[in-house]
Amino acid sequence: MKPVIFGIAGTELAADERAFFRDADPLGYILFKRNCETRSQMLALTDSLRELSGRDDVPILIDQEGGRVARMQPPEWPAFPAGPAFDKLYDLAPSSAIEAARANGHALALMLAEVGVNVNCAPLLDVRQPETTPAVGERTFGSDPMQVAALGRAMLDGMARGGVVGVVKHMPGHGRGVVDSHYELPVVQASDAELERDIEPFRTLAGAPMGMTCHVVFEAWDAERPATLSPTVIADVIRGRIGFDGLLMTDDIDMKALSGTAGEKAAAAIAAGCDVALDCWARMDEMVEIVGRLGDASSATLARLERAMASVRPEGTPMDALIAKRDELLALA
Repeated sequence: MKPVIFGIAGTELAADERAFFRDADPLGYILFKRNCETRSQMLALTDSLRELSGRDDVPILIDQEGGRVARMQPPEWPAFPAGPAFDKLYDLAPSSAIEAARANGHALALMLAEVGVNVNCAPLLDVRQPETTPAVGERTFGSDPMQVAALGRAMLDGMARGGVVGVVKHMPGHGRGVVDSHYELPVVQASDAELERDIEPFRTLAGAPMGMTCHVVFEAWDAERPATLSPTVIADVIRGRIGFDGLLMTDDIDMKALSGTAGEKAAAAIAAGCDVALDCWARMDEMVEIVGRLGDASSATLARLERAMASVRPEGTPMDALIAKRDELLALA
């Protein structure tokens, strides 16, 4: 098994994708809006990925945070709120906000599980700062680390109850990034002491099953390399000070914050200590290069994957009841 998660070009597997994925055996797959048209279509696609891999629990990921980041969209699927809705309620009634976030995560997971998606790239644990780029700031649970951790924990717990594994992101914290890493490389000049605030939610939720790195340079830790490609940040900060021992994936290696070819970036991320490289855009030439540059997934990576996929505990609460409960609580704000 190759330590990479690949995207898919369309609403069903193309013949060349099917042949390539069968030989390459990637660790998992990620879906985007281009892959999500109807319930029946998505379930057929995810069924085909499970059949092709020979693994019933092959990770099939999506970014379905709510708000601006939602690959499955109305009218086929309901809209879900983003982090700021729960931040607003937390200011008035913390326990109600936590319960709303848990119900939201549970309902969201039921929607994903219905179409065969078993991993959601959420929640964000980035701590919002006044200068945070809107690309991150408009999605966060707030500016207080304890609050971010509490709401993030509730969402993780809710998704697990719905049968979906959560991914905490963006480790070790994207909150001080003032530019969008989709297009530029953020450089953070905060001191080590100041950055304690950023890593606090991740440390609180260090037992999360999966995590995602950020493409951000932290000068206090490694002035030369972004976190995704930094052995220092991954070993000393993410695995060390935070204490995270879940499956660690990169953010999308196609983002412009990183330079080099797709294969170079994937290989550098794995060499730095990431378990898995995330390559989202289904470009066959790039996927071929990545597979050619990567060895097989390590035994440690496979153990983390097995633990992560076994971490869910599905419950049978109806989705409509969960959404009603969430909306009743959010209306308090």
